[in-house]
Amino acid sequence: MIHAPISNELFSRAQHSIPGGVNSPVRAFKAVGGNPRFMVSAKGAYMFDEDGNRYIDFINSWGPMILGHASEVVQDAVQKAIPNSLSFGAPTRKEIEIAELIISMVPSIEKVRMVNSGTEATMSAIRVARGYTGRDKIIKFEGCYHGHGDSFLISAGSGAITLGVPDSPGVTKGTANDTLTAPYNNLDAVKTLVEANKNQIAAIILEPVAGNMGLVTPAEGFLQGLRDLCDQEGIVLIFDEVMTGFRLAPGGAQELYGVTPDMSTLGKIIGGGMPVGAYGGKKEIMDYVAPAGPVYQAGTLSGNPIAMAAGMAMLTYLKENPEVYTQLNNITDKLVKGMQQNMQQLGATFTINRVGSMFSIFFTDQPVTDFESAKTSDTALFGRYFNAMLQKGIYLAPSQYEALFVSTAITESIADQYIKANLEALQESI
Repeated sequence: MIHAPISNELFSRAQHSIPGGVNSPVRAFKAVGGNPRFMVSAKGAYMFDEDGNRYIDFINSWGPMILGHASEVVQDAVQKAIPNSLSFGAPTRKEIEIAELIISMVPSIEKVRMVNSGTEATMSAIRVARGYTGRDKIIKFEGCYHGHGDSFLISAGSGAITLGVPDSPGVTKGTANDTLTAPYNNLDAVKTLVEANKNQIAAIILEPVAGNMGLVTPAEGFLQGLRDLCDQEGIVLIFDEVMTGFRLAPGGAQELYGVTPDMSTLGKIIGGGMPVGAYGGKKEIMDYVAPAGPVYQAGTLSGNPIAMAAGMAMLTYLKENPEVYTQLNNITDKLVKGMQQNMQQLGATFTINRVGSMFSIFFTDQPVTDFESAKTSDTALFGRYFNAMLQKGIYLAPSQYEALFVSTAITESIADQYIKANLEALQESI
């Protein structure tokens, strides 16, 4: 049995100085019950909390720790960069080198701009698409999360032409009116929105593999259908590959599925754990970004030398060692098959979605193909399952609506531990 009195005390203390006691909402464990664990260190497949408990980590900082925690590949590069200063606010050689590396790996990118987070990347990409097309409206998909920019915190309802209503206080109705929402994997709904807003849609943005309603994969022909529609209507197609970029393949989901967007947003793995993001795309679109063009976007810490060093090390390693993806796929396959066998043994109702080294379990008897079907999952059961796994030293995302990420630090023996814990947790929860 794992006990965490120090973490409990820290969470109580944190609520006096930090909203909700955490600096990102899902960390508060509200969706699963109990209190969050406060971490002090991590290495390889493991994280260690303030109470000295050890956990096998399947969040991996929400994706970027593809080589496991405290990878020597990244740490060595960071340690070499630190003595030269933590920030310049001026150009560096590394910025050019990582830009050239990203361009060589990601099919859609001819020019790229570094920023500091995935949210910054998506906000900037939308602004550039609007500036490039001279149009105001965008289409996003229910259940796809693109950071906390105002344009993305919108629900337009199930009606294809319904005016947007802000989903969060602080988002204006004007912003909501310019954001149209369609169900994921529903190409007909997108066509209806485009037809009803002829020559007004600047961009369609989506996660090509959704990771923020749990993992949901694109239906056959969905991504290509969006590509064809955008070509016909002069709309900028944006793939948000903050999660999937460099994880599902060296060139991300767009390489895996063979569909090239006009723009891509990146993050997570680029920095190997450092705060970083990027957006890029066709040369003619990116040349609208200041100082080359009229669309303004800036950032003092953009291209931070420490983050660039980490990113260069990580991406170079992934490009030069493609066997990483085979290793990740094989171990994830073992994990998922073990879970499926456990569920079948217990006669449990479930759906597991998986692409490459990302997966999610849903406690529902129907396929999960969009946000509405994801919401049929038994979230109370998930909460019990999460806490049972936590007690067995398995650290999962504290929400039904998040994907899990596998690192190369997950060995065959660790996978066996996970599968055994999964069976026991299911027996205790169902």
